[in-house]
Order: sequence, then structure tokens, then C-alpha cells
Amino acid sequence: MTTDRIFGVVVILGALAYIAGAFQIQTSFLSDPVGSKTFPVILGGVAILCGLVMILRPDEQPDWPDLKTLVAIAIAAITMVAYAYALKPLGFLIPTAVCAGILSFQISPRALPAALTGLALSIGLFIIFKYILGLGLQPVPKTWLG
Repeated sequence: MTTDRIFGVVVILGALAYIAGAFQIQTSFLSDPVGSKTFPVILGGVAILCGLVMILRPDEQPDWPDLKTLVAIAIAAITMVAYAYALKPLGFLIPTAVCAGILSFQISPRALPAALTGLALSIGLFIIFKYILGLGLQPVPKTWLG
């Protein structure tokens, strides 16, 4: 019960910091009504409401995950942070394939299907993001392209 309340306070503090960061965003004169400031403020408001619910109505007996699950969550979180840092220097395809492969392996621990899933997701998402949505993604490191 206490852990839910503590987590609710942490969520509210994080949401307030998120909203404060949203107010620092510079907007241009050509922005839409739900622009670069409004949407993060709305998300922060929803997070504050969720934190309040956790404080006011905590779970009587929360079920904590076992050690194996906590390790899997930590591996997934570290993978996602490493992915974010690897995107710019390594391009889209390589980090996405590795990240998707690791996460796929966590879901079903078979190496070959996980590697193929990572590769297929990497190529498929690149095609969607680059050619259908028109995002300016770099497929591989810039040094490879000359």
C-alpha cells in the first residue's frame, strides 16, 4: 500500500517536470492548436491524474514481480536506452535490428527466429518510415555512404 503511494508521488513529480519542460518548448507562429506545447501538457495532466489515483486508491496487496522478471525488465530498459544512443551514429537499420532481436528473444528465447524478426522489423519499419511517412532516416552510418 505504501509503495503505491510512493510511486504515485514519483509519477506526479515526474509529470510536473515533464510539464515544466513542455513550457520551455519554443513554438513557431505556424503551429497548430494542439501543438508542441499543448500535447505534452495534456499528457502530463493525465499522468498527474494517474498518480493521484494511485495515492488515493492504493492496492491493498501489490504483487511484485520475481527476480527473473525484474532482470528481463532491466534488460529491456537498457536495450531501449542503448538503442536511442545508437541511432544517430549507426543509422536506423543496425540498431533497430539489434534492439528488435533482443526484445524478440526475451519474448521467445529462440535465437534464429529472434534474429530474423529483428532483421525483418528493421527493414520493414525503415521502408514505412522513410518512404511512406517521408521521415529523413539515415539507413546506415554516414561514413558508409561516402
